[in-house]
Amino acid sequence: MQHETEIAAKPVLHFIERDTQARVACVQAGLAIGCHSELYSDLSELMAYPPRDGLIIARDDAMHGGISLILDRLVEVGIWLPVLAMDVNPRPAQIVSAIKLGALDFLVMPLKPERLEASISRLADEVQEASASRRRLVEARERLSRLSAREKEVLEQLSDGLSNKEMARVLDISPRTVEIHRSNMMLKIGARHPAEAVRLKLEARI
Repeated sequence: MQHETEIAAKPVLHFIERDTQARVACVQAGLAIGCHSELYSDLSELMAYPPRDGLIIARDDAMHGGISLILDRLVEVGIWLPVLAMDVNPRPAQIVSAIKLGALDFLVMPLKPERLEASISRLADEVQEASASRRRLVEARERLSRLSAREKEVLEQLSDGLSNKEMARVLDISPRTVEIHRSNMMLKIGARHPAEAVRLKLEARI
């Protein structure tokens, strides 16, 4: 029998699943390994009551936008909890795609307690960094959202290593106008150096 402090230390699991029977199976798997589970029928329900801690485990359902939509929408509303994907008989390409998009792991449904526990244990050291990384992503996108279309173009060219003169040729504007847009861009996102602006763009994954 697990000790109470060990159970309390385990993360809260937030399951996003439309199918009622599948949700029951998710809860049973969570309970079997001593984790408290919260259930949401869809992403909008979770966003109405944004969780502050734990792990989000969501069905990679292509019919409803898949894990890609879920990851993007979570960022938009400022939820940076780590995300695990799940599906019935996932294809290898589907698993690879989900991981590349930012999911920490891909679980096969119906969830097996031992597989769920193994994933959570294996990811224990990654969860904190994943949360911090997604938080930086959220904050970076918020800062970049302040830019005008032209300022975003200047940042894009800056990220490609172009000089002001080269940007002017690409964007068909004068070097002086490039300087003005670049200065405004740096000011709006709070970047002190070009490298900081480029890093911010990379963190935003845009």
